Amino acid sequence: MKILVTDSLAPEGLAVFQNAEGFEVDVRIGLKPDELKKICGAYDGWVIRSGTMITADLIEAAKNLKVIGRAGVGYENIDADAATQRGIVVMNTPGGNNVTTGEHTIALMMSMARHIPQAVASLKSGKWERNKFVGVELCNKTIGVVGLGNVGRIVAERAAGLKMKVLGFDPFIAPDNIARMGVEPGTLEEIFAKADFITVHVPLTPDTQGLINKAAFAKMKTGVRIINCARGGIVDEQDLADAIKAGKVAGAALDVYVDEPPAANHPLVKLEQVITTPHLGASTDEAQLNVAIAVAEQMVDFLAKGVVRYAVNVPSVSPELLEVLRPYLTLAEKLGSLHTQMAGALPKEVQVEYRGDVTQYNVAPLTVALLKGLLSPVMESAVNYVNAPVVAKERGVKILESKGEGVGDFTSSIVVKAKNGKQNLEVEGAIFGAKHPRIVRVNDFYLEAVPEGYILVLQNRDVPGVVGAVGTILGNNGINIAGMELGRSEKGGNAISFTHVDEMVSKKAIDELLALPQIVSAELVKL
Repeated sequence: MKILVTDSLAPEGLAVFQNAEGFEVDVRIGLKPDELKKICGAYDGWVIRSGTMITADLIEAAKNLKVIGRAGVGYENIDADAATQRGIVVMNTPGGNNVTTGEHTIALMMSMARHIPQAVASLKSGKWERNKFVGVELCNKTIGVVGLGNVGRIVAERAAGLKMKVLGFDPFIAPDNIARMGVEPGTLEEIFAKADFITVHVPLTPDTQGLINKAAFAKMKTGVRIINCARGGIVDEQDLADAIKAGKVAGAALDVYVDEPPAANHPLVKLEQVITTPHLGASTDEAQLNVAIAVAEQMVDFLAKGVVRYAVNVPSVSPELLEVLRPYLTLAEKLGSLHTQMAGALPKEVQVEYRGDVTQYNVAPLTVALLKGLLSPVMESAVNYVNAPVVAKERGVKILESKGEGVGDFTSSIVVKAKNGKQNLEVEGAIFGAKHPRIVRVNDFYLEAVPEGYILVLQNRDVPGVVGAVGTILGNNGINIAGMELGRSEKGGNAISFTHVDEMVSKKAIDELLALPQIVSAELVKL
């Protein structure tokens, strides 16, 4: 088995391949895409970190490739859909960076509280400015932790050890479960009003983009300090700069940015009150060692024994069954993701019904795929086929699985339904042809929607001019429409549309759509 390594990997990780019988490893760092395209066809496994972008073109050229290993949590630089279509397993190393990212958050908070980077720079420039760098104590201060996933919990534990009062918010964890962590549960509004320090640990989604913005700053204490080690864009960078200049925010510490690296004229980089680090959350010797060894061991186990661990695109099933279930796995995951994003919350109980030909197979892997889809939009760290059931249990999500006796409208279909508060949401998907997933129903609306990319889901009154009005608003906001699918319950009643767009739709554009009298609801989802 030949392994290609195109990003820096700890020697201990390389040693795992070198010591495995029947494996060869080539380290080729710094190659350009056209150079990679020429050589990648010779390899069975490909190891990367964040520096290599594995596109659909490269996957097509890698004729012998069986597995891609990402030494880290994210896998945004891998075209996982293209890999799935080719039957290539994509693995990552969840959990390897949690402690180091949490500790980096604490380090930034302490540095910000005592102005350490600024004081060091001052002294090294030949100055002695003790009075300029008077800091604040952390003891007895309130820290608001937004998002209590793996990293958020670590930050909360460490902050409690510093004798801080920890106020936590996570809409997908019950308040009782938050309290069991030793964290006082609170709303986002309460964190804005009470916290001296606010740190965010949520994924970047349409709902969390710009979560900490001008309106949020207006509700905060004067002198609040902001930390972001999660994803660039959760904190609105321009609004934060304005709040610092206005004296509302005393300081900020950022490890992530909308554009990385940030431009030289970035509104925050030059501000003295802001500590900026170049995405160092996962950059410790221990984390690099952990993920290097983990990804190598996972890939050796897969290539030598067929054992699948921490795969982001396939469950642990036999290759024969995987070939049959692959399109249904994709469909189940997309249905779960769509459900959570449209509902805006994790349901406590989900009913999934399998209908038609798919019921003759073991559907347990499909239910795991559904869980992965339900959880992924609300988790700061990766959810995969291994940890999805555990994460769901931690968040109080119960799955009721059944097989329908009748075929229904399709040869095979999957129906997902749940109640969130007073809202009942039911979505159905089917496979068209041999392998093409489609969303075929949302509640009582039938349509044929491709579950891929950014989709603007609109519910509206079925009256003339809606499509034109929507197109005009999107066009005025620079949003290109790639496709549209429509469905309605009856003429003149209510209707639904799935509008595929090339990029994220801004909150401004969505507010303009909601202002139209014909529009009942508007949500942007990403599948």
